[in-house]
Amino acid sequence: MSGDRSVLAWLRIGSAAAPLIAAAGPALAKTIVKCGGAALLGGAQLLCSHTDPAEPAQLCTFSWALATSTNQTQVVQGSFLLPPGASNVQVYQGAGFAHAMSEPIVICQGRRRAP
Repeated sequence: MSGDRSVLAWLRIGSAAAPLIAAAGPALAKTIVKCGGAALLGGAQLLCSHTDPAEPAQLCTFSWALATSTNQTQVVQGSFLLPPGASNVQVYQGAGFAHAMSEPIVICQGRRRAP
């Protein structure tokens, strides 16, 4: 009887920890693409770099909330392919923006290298 209880206790611990372990996977992933953006003097620009030439090309998408000169929020979005070793690639440029309402959100994925 006590053996059944200990097994149930371990199952409860395991089932509670599983989502935490699964969620930690992407957070621990190596960052291959770095991006930075600014909106000032009426314009907006987003630049990205591929930081590890040994890694494959990255297909990325971005979304960025910007404020127009009339203080209306406009979300710009797009996608781009960043080859290995590319540095300071201009992936977005626009005019008519007073400031950024948020940081740009950039999500990338590429093929895994063979082991």
